[in-house]
Amino acid sequence: MANVLVRREAARVHLRCAVDDLAHVTASVVDSSGDAVRPCEEIYVRILDILKRQKLHVVHERIFGSLKLQNAILETRHRVLAQVGQDVDWPITFIEGRPPSGDGLAGVQIQAVRPQQPGEVRTITDDGVARGRRWTRNGATFLMLQDLHGAEAGSSRESQTTRMFERANRILESEGFTYRDVARTWIYLPNILQWYAGFNTARSAMYREFGILAAAPPETGGRRTLLPASTGISGLNPHGAGPMMDLLAVTAPPECPVKVEQMTNVRQKDAFEYGSAFSRGAWIREPDVEQIQVSGTAAIDERGKSLFPGDSRAQIFRTFESIEALIAPAGASLKDICQATVFLKHAEDLPVYKQAAAERGLADLPAVCVVADVCRDDLLFEVDATVEFPRR
Repeated sequence: MANVLVRREAARVHLRCAVDDLAHVTASVVDSSGDAVRPCEEIYVRILDILKRQKLHVVHERIFGSLKLQNAILETRHRVLAQVGQDVDWPITFIEGRPPSGDGLAGVQIQAVRPQQPGEVRTITDDGVARGRRWTRNGATFLMLQDLHGAEAGSSRESQTTRMFERANRILESEGFTYRDVARTWIYLPNILQWYAGFNTARSAMYREFGILAAAPPETGGRRTLLPASTGISGLNPHGAGPMMDLLAVTAPPECPVKVEQMTNVRQKDAFEYGSAFSRGAWIREPDVEQIQVSGTAAIDERGKSLFPGDSRAQIFRTFESIEALIAPAGASLKDICQATVFLKHAEDLPVYKQAAAERGLADLPAVCVVADVCRDDLLFEVDATVEFPRR
């Protein structure tokens, strides 16, 4: 398993590989101080070096930074890639993820694969715009869609939510998938605290239409097998849209050894029981590697109650304990986190997080830290993560 951390003047770049042909690159800015160009250059020079040496193809790229610096960040990225003749046809997702140090670039997250055959990784377009990447592995087909939204002048946020899911479903079906194949979503909502309830209502209506959410939840012993894992967090987007979404879908023939299982957590009430239609995690099992997509996780207990109001340190420890409880039955530990996003409600809690992470042995967690509201005003901290480890 490759586990490489490179410290640069302005950024830290993590490379995590549970197996040789899958990689997660996480670049986090140490202190942007309002200068997005210098750390962006450092990050992409290092990323390109990794991709070239490992012969990897990007299947998911996400950038967190101040929206007002988007043009400077993307222009710098394009310039660095062009200097080495890198042909970039994959999509990117840009999210308003302000670093705790102030305006600037917070970091970049990349997932990449090494194809076994030429043309095995290809770009998916919608209306002439790159919206995703499709690849195959171990007989299964994977599809990552990005930067999906339903923006339309004069429309409500809820109606934009409906259009976003309809658009995702249309692209999925055009590629031979259905929404039942969606294992994971990442959803970013401007001003989440103002309309999270309305978003949940619109999402649940679409999920009932897609056939993955019953009209009235039956007694299922705390399990809802078809709901994707998900992050739902505050974040502006360049389109001025209500929500914006990335998603991962997996499909495989019955005889294929690749299986996807939605997960529950003994330490937390399942979110769909209090109106949020997602599972706590998605477990993707391949013959040589296992991946757990950990939903956005905060300090919520078995009854769905927020814990430790006003105490960010206690919430951070409880969050890590909950993630640990989710992944332990699969044989994984927090050390197997290969990529994470840390959401802080208050920038001044960054030292608290760093100290707590160090106490848990996670000082070098491959994470991008951003300032963002969580779905409840009393929640000060949230983490989402990808856990990956060789099949045991």
